[in-house]
Amino acid sequence: MTGGSEAVRRWRPGFPLDPVRTLLPLRRGPADPSYRTTGDGAVWRASRTPAGIGTLRVLPRPAAGEVEATAWGPGAQWLLERLPVLLGAEDHPEALVLPPGPLRDAQRRTAGVRLTRTGLVLESLVPAILEQKVTTDEAYRAWRTLLRDFGTPAPGPAEGMRVAPSAREWAMVPSWEWHRAGVDPKRSATVIRAVRLAPRLEEASTMPHEQAFTRLTAVPGIGVWTAAETLQRSNGDPDAVSVGDFHLPNLVGWALAGRPRSDDSQMLALLEPYRPHRHRICRLLLATTAHAPRYGPRLTPNDHRHR
Repeated sequence: MTGGSEAVRRWRPGFPLDPVRTLLPLRRGPADPSYRTTGDGAVWRASRTPAGIGTLRVLPRPAAGEVEATAWGPGAQWLLERLPVLLGAEDHPEALVLPPGPLRDAQRRTAGVRLTRTGLVLESLVPAILEQKVTTDEAYRAWRTLLRDFGTPAPGPAEGMRVAPSAREWAMVPSWEWHRAGVDPKRSATVIRAVRLAPRLEEASTMPHEQAFTRLTAVPGIGVWTAAETLQRSNGDPDAVSVGDFHLPNLVGWALAGRPRSDDSQMLALLEPYRPHRHRICRLLLATTAHAPRYGPRLTPNDHRHR
């Protein structure tokens, strides 16, 4: 590492690693102001850490068998110290032993994809709340708008990137600005309740599975789906199932039982033998060719800005 405004760390993972695909779940849409990929294969992230804001550039160097990370801002050292954890060093995919078949094939093909762990709850919780019961396009647009208008410019050479607002800054967003971003009062109220409890919720990043879920879902408006989507990223939780997802039950039912339609309870019954790797199994299923038949119309986007 070096001093000054720029800090560098080189790390040898010692296991198969695809940094780009490992970090991809942290991106909230192709135009996420806090996430960027560049033509040299690097991933850029702008984060608000306990030490302050920071920008992290992760560059794979496969020929050298290492990852080069560069960071800027007050949070630079915090980001570099946690680089191995971010890239799945605490993940244990080898603990899931699968019999021959499509899942095992997918596991082999994705051997370099680990479960990321940011250690930052609010960073993943707020966009998960924005994604509640709306189309992904709506949620991504809201996230872009709010970061553009209320985020902080990312430190370093990350021109145009934004760091998400702090808990206090989220709480001060006026009601009409939520409306302008296309966020209905129910979701904005949930964000406000969450950020007012930010220190308590951030503690969930070091809690075991059940305790972390209990901590997050104690906040009105945060259900199991939102908690799972958060803990998958902040904690790298391999067992956090997104119960309540629009497509996931049908995917699981079709892939594991040949059932064209399934509900959450049927999905959980099929996933139960894979505990504590139920989320990992869902990730593997997405990497297979199993796709459940689609029924009915797609969810229609809402435009809350014109109400």
